[in-house]
Amino acid sequence: MAVSNTKRASGMFRILTPDGRPKGAIPGGLSDDDLKKIFRLMLATRKADDKALKLQRQGRMGTFAPSLGHEASQVGSAFALNKSDWFFPYFRDLGSFLTLDFPLFRYFLYWMGDERGMEIPEEMNMFPVAVPVGSQIPHAVGAGMAAGIKGERIAVLCTLGDGATSQGDFHEGLNFAGVFHTPTVFVCYNNQYAISMPRSSQTASETLAEKAAAYGFEGIQVDGNDVLAVHAATREALDKARSGGGPTFIEAFTYRMSNHTTSDDASRYRNPEEIQEWEEKDPLRRFRRFLENQGIWTREWEDGIAASIESDIDAAVKRAEGMPPPEPRDIFRFTYESMPPRLIEQLGDVEGGGREERP
Repeated sequence: MAVSNTKRASGMFRILTPDGRPKGAIPGGLSDDDLKKIFRLMLATRKADDKALKLQRQGRMGTFAPSLGHEASQVGSAFALNKSDWFFPYFRDLGSFLTLDFPLFRYFLYWMGDERGMEIPEEMNMFPVAVPVGSQIPHAVGAGMAAGIKGERIAVLCTLGDGATSQGDFHEGLNFAGVFHTPTVFVCYNNQYAISMPRSSQTASETLAEKAAAYGFEGIQVDGNDVLAVHAATREALDKARSGGGPTFIEAFTYRMSNHTTSDDASRYRNPEEIQEWEEKDPLRRFRRFLENQGIWTREWEDGIAASIESDIDAAVKRAEGMPPPEPRDIFRFTYESMPPRLIEQLGDVEGGGREERP
């Protein structure tokens, strides 16, 4: 593998320096239009994230998990997926949802406290957000096992935070992935903190990527603020998975520039110098500099797409806030395929209409 060989030679796979200059040859497969689309998705993620924070402060949205600083990891990995592949996200994945064309109004609706926001469109191979830390990992591995049994040549992408590597679901999931040689690619956004717990207090491992060796497959550490590196590593791992090469674990080394959630105050456990150091590695700024050096980016072009993005975001907010209230029966209808008698009885009590034979 080209990416993994580079990793072994240099410790961390990187294509762009913090000032946006290539360290070597740019991997093929991305046209100028692709590069523009990736930048637009990263900018849209940044702006939608900022809008969500403002909505939360205004009391128009519940607790929210910001993605500031994760744009390269999210967009870079999701951009490598094929339509037939499956995606299992965790709770800090705004850029991935936008990249896969998930309706933004639904993403906002979910964080406004309405579970209908995670109603996945039929044509999308995606699971809802997983808030319990690490719970999506065994599900993603199971999907990979199912694909193997059915003979489907697809890949499964599962994202997680560094805190998930301390959960039993992580170790159980990766063990099954290794034993059953599943077509699963795990992308861990190592943003240095699991809420207030620094990565150094979570594990004595030098890297998180090396944990994959215990389960019999390859682990790669990439610069998570370099969207080209994340995309190249993920694309190669997905190609390998689809061709029967088994799972890969990718550690995207990045930083959470905002709070863990809007209920957190990161200033209590991080110092300003640390944040300032990582701001110099801002993934959006880095990619902008690269595109400018390539003659692709101009200020006029970005201003134009920014206006379009902001209009789309405003429309998504309006649509989410204009949704009629959910029906109480939805709490009961979507738990089981066939509602058991006890729930039918409880639903009747809630609706005040007696008992129903069928939901």
